Amino acid sequence: MFSQNLYDFTGIIRSITFFDILDILLVAVLVYQLIKLLRETRAMQLMKGIVGILLFYFIANTLELKTISFLLKSVLQVGLLALLVLFQPELRKALEHMGRSDFSSLNFFSQQNEVKDVVMLKKAINIFAEACGILSKKKTGALIVFERKTKLGEIIKTGTVVDATPSVELIGNLFFVNSPLHDGAMIVRDGRIYAGGCFLPLSENYTISNELGTRHRSALGMSENSDAVVVVVSEETGVITVAQNGRLIRGLTPEQLASKLRSELIVSDQDKQSNKKNFSRTKKNKNNNNNNNIGKEETK
Repeated sequence: MFSQNLYDFTGIIRSITFFDILDILLVAVLVYQLIKLLRETRAMQLMKGIVGILLFYFIANTLELKTISFLLKSVLQVGLLALLVLFQPELRKALEHMGRSDFSSLNFFSQQNEVKDVVMLKKAINIFAEACGILSKKKTGALIVFERKTKLGEIIKTGTVVDATPSVELIGNLFFVNSPLHDGAMIVRDGRIYAGGCFLPLSENYTISNELGTRHRSALGMSENSDAVVVVVSEETGVITVAQNGRLIRGLTPEQLASKLRSELIVSDQDKQSNKKNFSRTKKNKNNNNNNNIGKEETK
């Protein structure tokens, strides 16, 4: 009996081809990405509920509880449509993430314009970093969204189109307390101040610290729903924060902010790697020199 089972097992192993292994690996990657997507979201709780229904149906069917089995079977028959409705936010987020593929390498035209745009963007980044530093010292609240591949037309419609060349004075005026646009978010497109006073979606992450206000929750929500880089200046503490991919980086200096923005917004891979190294080096030096001050600032 044992030898027969061993023979059958050996036969199965021998029949496995390269494409079978590839198929298994692809399925494993898909399952891993699905779990990664659902982890720490409401979808995970919904998945637990669905697993519970399936288990309950299996028990009812085994015990021949006909009424319960019929009801659960009817529910499962429309399960696909229900999943599409229940997981709509998560599915949209996943599809948007898939749609952020980098096709810039396919663009063979107008390289001179690209160089010009990079120069203008670097100049704009320095202006925004300087302005955020001034706002931080004055403890003036600010919320700035840097648009990337995901277009923010729906968000822009909630505010007022400005379409102006950035300057330290203009940024300060837009976020001045008595300004009609100071409560909303500023949208930056291609290095220009495109809109102001815009409303952003709040984060659905319920683990956010209660110390963080609406600006930080809006910044986090925007970073969860798009690939945008969002900068927040706290009105209470003056701390500069960057929100990206659903995460917050707090306690940045204007220099660190400029380095971070350059590494994320400028297309050049060489510049991106260089700026990431500069950002890490500057962050490390700050932590070594002012470790106590930063710790106090981040806990406010």
